[in-house]
Amino acid sequence: MTTAETGKSAAAPGRSAVKGWLAVLAVTLGVFSLMTSELLPVGLLTPVGTALDVSEGTAGLMVTVPGLVAAVSAPVVTVTTGRVDRRIVLVVLIGLMGAANLASAFATSFTVVLVARFLIGVSVGGFWSIAGGIALRLVPAKHVARATAVIFGGVETASVLGVPTGTFLGDLSGWRTAFGAVGVLGLVSLACILFLMPKIPAGQSLTFSALPKVFVRNAGVRVGIALTFLVITGHFLAYTFVRPVLQGDGIGDRSIGVLLLTFGIAGICGNFIAGALVARWLRHCVMGISVVLTSGMVLLAVADTDVLSAGSPSTASAPRACCGPGPD
Repeated sequence: MTTAETGKSAAAPGRSAVKGWLAVLAVTLGVFSLMTSELLPVGLLTPVGTALDVSEGTAGLMVTVPGLVAAVSAPVVTVTTGRVDRRIVLVVLIGLMGAANLASAFATSFTVVLVARFLIGVSVGGFWSIAGGIALRLVPAKHVARATAVIFGGVETASVLGVPTGTFLGDLSGWRTAFGAVGVLGLVSLACILFLMPKIPAGQSLTFSALPKVFVRNAGVRVGIALTFLVITGHFLAYTFVRPVLQGDGIGDRSIGVLLLTFGIAGICGNFIAGALVARWLRHCVMGISVVLTSGMVLLAVADTDVLSAGSPSTASAPRACCGPGPD
């Protein structure tokens, strides 16, 4: 029966710390590429919809589809590839993402774009299910926490640099150029992982039939999944349509790129604040994030918005603080 790893062994004794950190950086680049790819349509929703003759609501499926597919593909990919070298799995997934973005760049119909976005969802879910704990296999035990933070830092870097840069590039040279650039970045990530990461055999494994037991027997897992679903869904229902909402209030295309950059920077601040508070005040922290997120998005939707008010902390900092690594 197909299996997947549920545990991770420590990095091999005597392994070079330098090579381990190079592998960590390669995985971080992969995470950056994936998250930029997943969130890029948020900044390009209107031009893509106009070019392919679909409504903004339909164009929003470019964000919805990979998010839903990633949720399903995460356990499926890890189980079905349970006996495969982790490096090979990551290479295939990041290569799939790169190819899908290149296909989007040359697409002549929205159907092709949606198929490509479906494949990106498979890549995101599968990659995260492995990359989230890969640091333990790459660096000495004393460096694991720091290496894991670096890998997860690829998420925030995508928000701060990847999505705004892609939006600027799309506004300057067209949305196809932006998708093509992310596709090339994915192929660069593929090469880095292939050449910088050592072979990593699959660890301890489980079967498909064992997965439901984790959910049934652990109340904390059930609550965590429910909260994550509600908060992330609420966030992305609003965040996906930020561009058309802002354009409806008269904010120009280039200012939207600046606002997305502001959003990413505020997200980093929110993550650090939440990280400092969550260990002692978990319940209060989660409630506070939910309230701030809801307030910010409601104000963005119903208030008369200009560049200054759209970039205020209430509408920019809360979402990334609660989203963590994905819908992403």
